[in-house]
Amino acid sequence: MYASREDIGYDFGDDSKVGSKPIKPNPNIDGGWAWMIVLSSFLVHILIMGSQMALGILNMEWLEEFNQSRGLTAWVSSLSMGITLIVGPFIGLFISMCGCRKTAIIGGILNALGWILSAYASNVHYLFLTFGVTAGVGSGMVYLPAVVMVGQYFQKRRALAQGLSTTGTGFGAFLMTALLKYLCTEFGWRNAMFIQGAISLNLCVCGALMRPLFPKDVVSEKHVVRSNSEDNQAKALSHSAETIKSNGVLSEEPEKKEEATNEEVLDSVQHIEIGGKSRSGKSMYGLRILKTVSQLTVTVRKGFAIWYSSYFGAASLFTNRVFVAFIIWALFAYSSFVIPFIHLPEIVKQYNLSSQNNIFPLTSIIAIVHIFGKVILGIISDLPCISTWNVFLMANFTLVTCILTLPLMQTYVTLAVVCALIGFSSGYFSLMPVVTEDLVGTKHLANAYGIIICANGISALLGPPFAGLIYDMTHKYDFSFYISGLLYMVGIIFLLIQPCIQKKQRREKSTEEAQV
Repeated sequence: MYASREDIGYDFGDDSKVGSKPIKPNPNIDGGWAWMIVLSSFLVHILIMGSQMALGILNMEWLEEFNQSRGLTAWVSSLSMGITLIVGPFIGLFISMCGCRKTAIIGGILNALGWILSAYASNVHYLFLTFGVTAGVGSGMVYLPAVVMVGQYFQKRRALAQGLSTTGTGFGAFLMTALLKYLCTEFGWRNAMFIQGAISLNLCVCGALMRPLFPKDVVSEKHVVRSNSEDNQAKALSHSAETIKSNGVLSEEPEKKEEATNEEVLDSVQHIEIGGKSRSGKSMYGLRILKTVSQLTVTVRKGFAIWYSSYFGAASLFTNRVFVAFIIWALFAYSSFVIPFIHLPEIVKQYNLSSQNNIFPLTSIIAIVHIFGKVILGIISDLPCISTWNVFLMANFTLVTCILTLPLMQTYVTLAVVCALIGFSSGYFSLMPVVTEDLVGTKHLANAYGIIICANGISALLGPPFAGLIYDMTHKYDFSFYISGLLYMVGIIFLLIQPCIQKKQRREKSTEEAQV
């Protein structure tokens, strides 16, 4: 999806400069350090997505502490969850410029800082900035590199690797729910957030494990890599230099001229430095600053060109009506999965089921079954006689049915059964990349999936506050689930209608051609 000059996975040589050295795949692809990348991504999903799924515990504490409306308080959790996904396309700019490792480490520090600063919150609006925005952006800066690096390190076993790493979400929701509940009970929510911030610093360790895939000839011939960096990126990424040219973003000749000009500036600065050793330290310091600025300018321009061509050059995707329907579905779907995690703890409290829920929380049931749902639905969709699209739709129908019936369940056993079905049917998340690829093709998969994830982020951002607002108006959560379920059903209907319309249009077109 994204790559910087540091993240290239194969040894690409230039025969005219290096020799007739055969192209060899990096030995770490599909093995070796690749499994450490899977472990790193797995831990990232536990610490980020798992923590976000456990925010219902903190949401109850914030309601008691600040005495604000449920709609306003829910914005804290939804901002963190939504921003994590929404900023994905923009985090790609950082990845293009400085690589996945540096981006993830910076994001880990920012995420931990957001948790720690939130421990000193004096009101809900303070949490909007510290937890919602700061921790949310930090989460996005770690989450996207964790997904991208798995894709770079795996070719043959990519589906297996992504599946193993994303199961961290289910494990994390189970573990973090228990951990946050224990910390809030023993130390209070402020100290719990402080401790969680310290735990989140382990994201920096996960980022450090994201070792870039270096070509073997980088060390010995750096000038070759520099002169061919554009070719390397074009071969390593799904979006190539041809995509940039076809979209009118950059042309080949101006880019070469600009690159040559920048190289001349850097070389001239280096010659001046060598010949002017006798000059004053002040002038040499100025030359070093000029050299650094020139190098930074080159890096930023190249990174921005790749990022711009990836997303703003993918306008042709929106001519696909089924893909547009898929985006509309994504805008409604994810909130129906998120709302139970945020508001279930309070629903249990209203039904006087806290004693049973303390033994085995309902959110933990969703999290555990969610793991099995991802694996089982993936296995079923891989069967030769089964359509992935049909499995995807059936899982969506099951989930929307559970959302609509959840308010009718008022005992722990019935709630547990519905939550288990929610967890299993939401395993369709593992099918989303496959469905997206079927809709737009392999060439546009990275860009299309990024847009879908961004739409999911908007859904996660608006869903929980909307549910809280409905409760403030009606003093019941029932209507929140009914309305979100109906909106979700509208999204599913869009998915059903558009393919039928396209099939009809194809039949009419083929009939007209046959008549002619």
